[in-house]
Amino acid sequence: MSHHLSGPNLRSPRGDARLDLTDLFAFPAADAPGRTVLIMNVNPYAPTQAAEFHPDAVYRINIDSDGDHRADVAYSFTFSAPDRGTGTQDVTVHRSTGSAAQNHQPTGDVLFSAVPVAFGDAPNVVEANGYKLSVGLRSDPFFADLDGIVDNFTWTGKDAMADANVFGIALEVPDTDLGPAPTIGVWARVSLSQNGRLVSVDRGAHPSLTAYFNAENVKDAYNAGEPADDWDTYREAWTAVLQHTGDYTTEAATETLKLILPDILRYDRSRPAGYPNGRTLVDDVTSARLTMVSGGKITSDHIGPHTDLLPTFPHLGHPHPVK
Repeated sequence: MSHHLSGPNLRSPRGDARLDLTDLFAFPAADAPGRTVLIMNVNPYAPTQAAEFHPDAVYRINIDSDGDHRADVAYSFTFSAPDRGTGTQDVTVHRSTGSAAQNHQPTGDVLFSAVPVAFGDAPNVVEANGYKLSVGLRSDPFFADLDGIVDNFTWTGKDAMADANVFGIALEVPDTDLGPAPTIGVWARVSLSQNGRLVSVDRGAHPSLTAYFNAENVKDAYNAGEPADDWDTYREAWTAVLQHTGDYTTEAATETLKLILPDILRYDRSRPAGYPNGRTLVDDVTSARLTMVSGGKITSDHIGPHTDLLPTFPHLGHPHPVK
């Protein structure tokens, strides 16, 4: 999967779908130049495994604007406890910069306060202070023949996520918010407050890394880690994976891993968006990852992008009926 079920043994982190990051996207706004859309999706197969955001979690999109693999800007999303009578929940958004952006706590300027989460069909799009926000139940844009992948790449023609939903967190920001250079790095994180401290339980940027590269016994450590440490921590083990799956030489594996380690999605805003330069909702990241891990022997799972995407913000399609 892209980043679905990113805990050990194909489970959500801590066994809680509310904490499960599924995908991250970064691309230009459709109807306004000089603006960027950032989308962080969580909660696979929503709302069957979880019907609300975790009120003790911090959902965060991090921006590296100077290439040092550390956050210079961070957007943190926190949620009220759900109202058990009405099923409603609110989201508050903070923007932090500098050293505060490297602290996982939600600090800094409040961009939005107590905005209702949309758990129905229609998105709730709110605009304030030059930002757009929409949070709620949406169609999962990820597409892949997962049955074919697990069955030794015997393709079924079935998109495993065709009828699946996620909880989408979509934020549209002015490009000036993201630093003066056109190239930024983006990654997402979910942290959970436990015993008075905030613990990172999931993080990622590039699709389908932990599923292909991380052994079960290191997934929790990976989710707790910092991208700045990725190259030194994972280069050797991931080189061995590529040598096994794609017959890479050590030198070729090293060059290939530079594309995905550290696990930060690079986005040059002066160039058209398309994975691995940012990521749009229609990019075929499954085929890209299959090509990488197989050394070019498997180039596609033959599944195309979803057709229910919206042309304007928040871009994620209307949720499918819950079965």
